[in-house]
Amino acid sequence: MKIAKLLAIAAMAITMTSCVSKKQYDALNLNYKQCIDNAAERQREIQDLQSKNAGLASQNDLLKNQNDALKSSLDACLSNTGKSSANIDKLVGEINASNKYIKELISTNAKNDSLNLALSNKLKRSLDNINDDDVNVKVLKGVVMISLSDKMLYKTGDYNVLPAAQEVLGKVAQVINDYDTYSVLIEGNTDNVPLNSGNLPKDNWDLSALRATSVAKILQSRFGVNPSRITAGGRSEYNPKTTNASVSGRAENRRTEIIIMPKLDEFMKLMNIAPVKN
Repeated sequence: MKIAKLLAIAAMAITMTSCVSKKQYDALNLNYKQCIDNAAERQREIQDLQSKNAGLASQNDLLKNQNDALKSSLDACLSNTGKSSANIDKLVGEINASNKYIKELISTNAKNDSLNLALSNKLKRSLDNINDDDVNVKVLKGVVMISLSDKMLYKTGDYNVLPAAQEVLGKVAQVINDYDTYSVLIEGNTDNVPLNSGNLPKDNWDLSALRATSVAKILQSRFGVNPSRITAGGRSEYNPKTTNASVSGRAENRRTEIIIMPKLDEFMKLMNIAPVKN
């Protein structure tokens, strides 16, 4: 510490060249210590400033490096302007195509909703005088599902359609004929109580299939439904709607279902499924 050394030398010179009183000596000594303390404080301040300057220099280097990196990125972007423009054009095209698809989808869904409503209302008007427990109608995505109870259609264990039930089948046939491009699927369903008969029907498979074909024949022969549109089959006891553990559950499971739906390609459109291309 250069300042401290100079003060010490000055103090020694004063002591050796002059004769002073004790009071003066004490005052000079106090002043000397104060000078030493002040010098030390200034030295610390200098060191702090040097440390801060070093930190600022480091920050300045970091900012410079970041600025250089940004400049390089900007140069790269400018040099690839043509390529970026092509990518942007491609992205805009994809967005436009997506927007077009969304609009078509909304339009299709609105059309489906209208179709479902029209089918549902027509059927409900046609069948409004039928017991709700015997007929259940659902419309979903353009598919009409009509469930007819076995007690309305047949005698127990029999597959011949009762004359009174043919009125209901006539109203269903009218809807089928109105939508003449739709397919018709007829499914027979039973409960799990086994049949004990040596003649037809021998079991629930026979019973369910024969009931479905009986309905199909009436729709064809009496009400003029094109048979090429009809598929009839039995599902025996293996497609229950509810438990077979109760009397009411078994009654609900004994049913014949008539499903009116678009042809496969139209159905896939309604379900928003793209057909597989070969």
